[in-house]
Amino acid sequence: MMNRRMILLRVGQMLVLESIMLILPLIISIIYGEWGSMTAFSETIGITAALGFLTVILVKPHSKVIFAREGFAIVASSWVFLSLFGALPFFLSGEIPNYVNAVFETVSGFTTTGATILTDVEKMSHGMLFWRSFTHWIGGMGVLVLIMAIVPTDSGRSMHIMRAEMAGPVIGKLVPKIKDTAKILYIIYLVLTVLEFGFLLVGGMPVFDSAVHALGTAGTGGFGIKADSLGSYSPYLQWVIIVFMYIFSLNFNLYFLLIMKKFSPVVKNTELWIYTAMVLVSTAVIAVSIYPTYNDLHDSIRHAMFQVLTISSTSGYSTVDFNTWPMLAKAVLFILMFVGGCAGSTAGGLKMARVMLLSKTVKRDIGQLLHPRSVSAVKIDGKTVDNKTIQGVSAYFALYMFLIMCTFLLISFEPFDLETNITAAVSCVNNVGPGFSVVGPMGSYADYSDFSTIVLTLAMLFGRLEIYPLLLALSPRSWFTSSNKSKFKRA
Repeated sequence: MMNRRMILLRVGQMLVLESIMLILPLIISIIYGEWGSMTAFSETIGITAALGFLTVILVKPHSKVIFAREGFAIVASSWVFLSLFGALPFFLSGEIPNYVNAVFETVSGFTTTGATILTDVEKMSHGMLFWRSFTHWIGGMGVLVLIMAIVPTDSGRSMHIMRAEMAGPVIGKLVPKIKDTAKILYIIYLVLTVLEFGFLLVGGMPVFDSAVHALGTAGTGGFGIKADSLGSYSPYLQWVIIVFMYIFSLNFNLYFLLIMKKFSPVVKNTELWIYTAMVLVSTAVIAVSIYPTYNDLHDSIRHAMFQVLTISSTSGYSTVDFNTWPMLAKAVLFILMFVGGCAGSTAGGLKMARVMLLSKTVKRDIGQLLHPRSVSAVKIDGKTVDNKTIQGVSAYFALYMFLIMCTFLLISFEPFDLETNITAAVSCVNNVGPGFSVVGPMGSYADYSDFSTIVLTLAMLFGRLEIYPLLLALSPRSWFTSSNKSKFKRA
């Protein structure tokens, strides 16, 4: 049977950690004298900590060994409870009086989507604004990865949790111990975040603004604190965000290799160069397309590259309303919504690694149709990809498209145009944030009904966890079959 006690224990640890993390926005609320939000954070901390500690104290697993399906169940359950409790400050403070909307906003934060139901973000208190951006940072690398980095674990199978939570088709260890891998990832993540914070301060951005934007960029989330997102900040500050959106959309394994002075694997990394080429080509096409609008080469390139990276990295910030851009520019951005960033990054989307693998598989299959007797292998970075991995990626792609289709159909009764609904579905599944038309960069998801809001909330969770963890956690068969020795691996 499923090791339910171990699942409960991990969920309890996650709630304890969340209650500790809520102390930061509480401090911000105290600094700014925001007593309403201070009370809301205090109450949430009390509720979350009490439930978390009770669970950790009372639940005693007979075995701490977890297999693949426990890993998926732990991740799915933790993210659901993380979001439900994380929404309480918004709801209890009255700043988002509808709990369904509060959960949407929180899930959008933790999944690093950046979609919002707020129509006047500048009215939010500093504490709530900080919590919104902090959820991006927490969700970017994964809260359970953080738990593995700081909480002692007796299980030698924690890799199942990391594989279920980290984004991308392949998750591997950087060092022999999974706990050390988690620590290395979070140290790199923290250092890059602090580095961006420093560059923003140097550019004259206020301390609070620098903090929330550094947190949001690191998690590739995109919650802004101004109505025009980053449009009112200087070109220097926008370029800093551009550079760091690119940095956080790359595979973090590459940074570890650079630290270890292993430059050859980085230089030969195909995904890195194809992703970079995609960004540059997309920027060039859009810059040419929008040049008549701005009549300035630098502005055209800056706005084009910013929007290309904010969509491809799924950060969700904006400097202009790209709803008003020519159709060619919007078409390029729409395609980038699907692709996303690199595997092993904090970005969402399908991931460049999967796009590469699917493209090479199609090329191989066409070759075999033309030459039936030929035998060819799919290779990435000179290494042959086994058929099991190829089949897994193909199955994931089918599920991914099915999820987008179902999300679109379920929200299609809403009184919005096709462009709004289809981009809302694509954006939420890929954790991008803004879409086009009503849900564009200067709009919001506020006008969707509670039912559609719940659908889009689930779409964000499915997208961030890459479908399988939540899908398997919702399956009764996963909980009641007798074998624990599941060998399932995500594609």
